[in-house]
Amino acid sequence: MTELPTRRLLLVHAHPDDESINNGATMARYAAEGAHVTLVTCTLGERGEVIPPELRHLTGGALGEYRLRELTAAMRELGVTDFRLLGGRGRFQDSGMMGLPDNDDPACFWQADVDEAARQLVEVIREVRPQVLVTYDDHGGYGHPDHIQAHRVAMRAAELAAASGCPIAKVYWNRVPRPVAEEAFARLEGDLPGLPFTKAAAIDDVPGVVADERITTAIDGTAHAAAKAAAMRAHATQIEVAEPYFVLSNELAQPILTTEYYELVRGERGGTTGERETDLFAGIEEAS
Repeated sequence: MTELPTRRLLLVHAHPDDESINNGATMARYAAEGAHVTLVTCTLGERGEVIPPELRHLTGGALGEYRLRELTAAMRELGVTDFRLLGGRGRFQDSGMMGLPDNDDPACFWQADVDEAARQLVEVIREVRPQVLVTYDDHGGYGHPDHIQAHRVAMRAAELAAASGCPIAKVYWNRVPRPVAEEAFARLEGDLPGLPFTKAAAIDDVPGVVADERITTAIDGTAHAAAKAAAMRAHATQIEVAEPYFVLSNELAQPILTTEYYELVRGERGGTTGERETDLFAGIEEAS
């Protein structure tokens, strides 16, 4: 068996593209530094809205397979080689937006038994033995059922893994500090006339925006800004990029953040007391 690097990071996301938007700079940075970065994606996003007109014929399973190819290309841009689908390809399907009849499909992730899905994730945890887990908050960042379910499954898997002798030292939720969002959107408003986008999103439409004091950790991924943008661009069905901004299918522009922010919700905070961590592994003793 190949020995894993001493630092091991696990990220759990709902659909292909979520990882690049939320954590692309973080993933590229740690991969470049030699950490083992594992991504688990819970669905293939089979019900996602497609942006390019020439690809709008893709729906259901065909769209899911296309998005898997996009995910593969995005991971190549980020330098991540270990990416998996929860339970294997097609095990859990996209649930659609909250409140739609799609949520009632027995095959969708929203209808999955949380413990059963968590046990699938525990298998990955026992193999990789990550010290750090990154996922969404209990609102899924913005209320999408698959994001909420990914949060539930990831947090439950962390509990089950610890009970079976494979504890995860630190668990983080994706966050954006409100002052950072406000500053970035102020720049966006000024730049908008020169962009191929016509309107900016509202700050409260950005997943995970919270008060500044909630932020425990800031990961500077500036050196990997190009990799993050390239990974986002690889998800062409879902994202249109005009650096340093992007739009989703709602055509509302948002900033691409290359410093990525987190809230530590389980584990001991590292670094200097009273200051934000600058490393997800801060305070963790390196061990094989």
